Amino acid sequence: MSVLIYQIANFVLAALMYTLLGRLALTLLLGASHPGFMLRAFARLTDPALWLVRLITPSLVPQGLLLIFAVTWTMIARVLLAVGFAASGALSGAV
Repeated sequence: MSVLIYQIANFVLAALMYTLLGRLALTLLLGASHPGFMLRAFARLTDPALWLVRLITPSLVPQGLLLIFAVTWTMIARVLLAVGFAASGALSGAV
């Protein structure tokens, strides 16, 4: 059961990370104020995550770099999730 919880949490974090990367790529290619549907969809999906990252990240970080910090925090969360589950022995039965 703990492997299933780990897999679901890892999947959610991975989906968030790749969605943030998609928004970052579209923002770099099209610009932040582009009226396209895909960029607006990525923005709506990732705005709650960026709000949480803004709470964690120091206020010295400009708004433009916040997406990069969000991707970095998500990667760190995935690594800490794996280390935490492995250290607790919850992943010892997984093959």
